Amino acid sequence: MTTLGIIGSGYIGAAVARLAVAAGIDVVIANSRGPATLTELVEELGPQATAGTVEEAAQAGELVLLSIPFNAVRSMPPDVLAGKIVLDTSNYYPSRDGRIAELDTNALTTSEYVQRHFAAARLVKAFNSILAHHIPQLARPSGAPDRSALPVAGDDAEAKTRAAALLDQLGFDTVDAGSAAESWRIEPESAPYFRIYHQDPTTPSEEMGEAPSAPVSADVLRQAIATTSRVNVAARPV
Repeated sequence: MTTLGIIGSGYIGAAVARLAVAAGIDVVIANSRGPATLTELVEELGPQATAGTVEEAAQAGELVLLSIPFNAVRSMPPDVLAGKIVLDTSNYYPSRDGRIAELDTNALTTSEYVQRHFAAARLVKAFNSILAHHIPQLARPSGAPDRSALPVAGDDAEAKTRAAALLDQLGFDTVDAGSAAESWRIEPESAPYFRIYHQDPTTPSEEMGEAPSAPVSADVLRQAIATTSRVNVAARPV
């Protein structure tokens, strides 16, 4: 691919943007505050990066990374991502997002909830299960013995294949975690969620932001996905 649209300039969006330009991929990055607020990041990223509006980032390429707070999803126009393969990093935290009954009762996963809003997009859940500072730490060239794998989930097989090809360019193998309905397997508190990528998985939560990473192979990740139990989403604190 030649251009990646990125909606969301927070930690995950910026980390993926850095890997993309390093891999020779142009990026158009946007946030809710407008292109003028992205000057410093774009200057850091170099000539392959451009700041744009949300609409411009959405139309920049066939693939778009959507990395905004989950509670902001419904504020976006439903058709802005129509026809695009969307790598969605969303996670549901009631303490930030407020209570959503359909998620608390497991009537929907977060992926199904986002897909329902962007009905014409081809959604792939990706980059939701790893901390932002571990993304550059763990990225490796294809074939590296210590290369890590990241999970992807969604209902569109071709979209998942395309997403996996992008992640390969960025430095990661992938493991298919199943459909959007099965994406609970890679959501917060599941076995494949971010602690698996920590050198010490018992690191206290308040120290996670600085904790070093450790590679996770595709085989280890696949086993974690297969054996994890569904968490009680309603028990997450407000």
